[in-house]
Amino acid sequence: MIQLLFLVLFAEGVIALLLMVKIGPLRELVMKSLDQLQTGKGPATVKTIAGTMSVILASSITSILKIQNKGAKLGTLTPMDQVLWRTHLLEASLIGYSLFLGFVIDRLHHYLQKVTGLRAEHQHLKKKEEKALKEIKLLQEEISNLTENLNKMKLTWEEKDKKVLLAEAHVAALQKQSEDLLLEYDRLLEDNQNLQSQNLVYRN
Repeated sequence: MIQLLFLVLFAEGVIALLLMVKIGPLRELVMKSLDQLQTGKGPATVKTIAGTMSVILASSITSILKIQNKGAKLGTLTPMDQVLWRTHLLEASLIGYSLFLGFVIDRLHHYLQKVTGLRAEHQHLKKKEEKALKEIKLLQEEISNLTENLNKMKLTWEEKDKKVLLAEAHVAALQKQSEDLLLEYDRLLEDNQNLQSQNLVYRN
């Protein structure tokens, strides 16, 4: 029994060490093994083993207390009682350490799962951030192109406005020139009529 407990304690110590310190792919291997242990009948089996060890621990502690009470009543312990007391104490210690290491391994496994999940989420968020930055860069380039096109259109529009204004000024000048020519034509026509009238007077 004691040799088995030493073996269990050693195995748990190795597992706890591999969970705490990353040595090549061993941590991932241990994590996968513990993940498989938590599926199916694994949890029930672990609870059964832990319950059995707890019962044995309680029995060992009870035996230790009985031997101590017997020694207190007799004033001394017989060599047989001393051997039994030490055996039960060693068993209780090994079982206690085994249960404690089992609890530590369970907590380490739980927190490492959380850390792995957070790392995966962080990677996912990082990828989304990179994608968003690329989209922002593309949008900024598109905005820059649209702004450049808008400025070009604005310049074109201003040039067209200038041409329209020049054309309107030219039309206005032509209209004024046409009005002046009409006035000059009317004056010349009137002068012509006057000259014709005077010419008729001279002939008569």
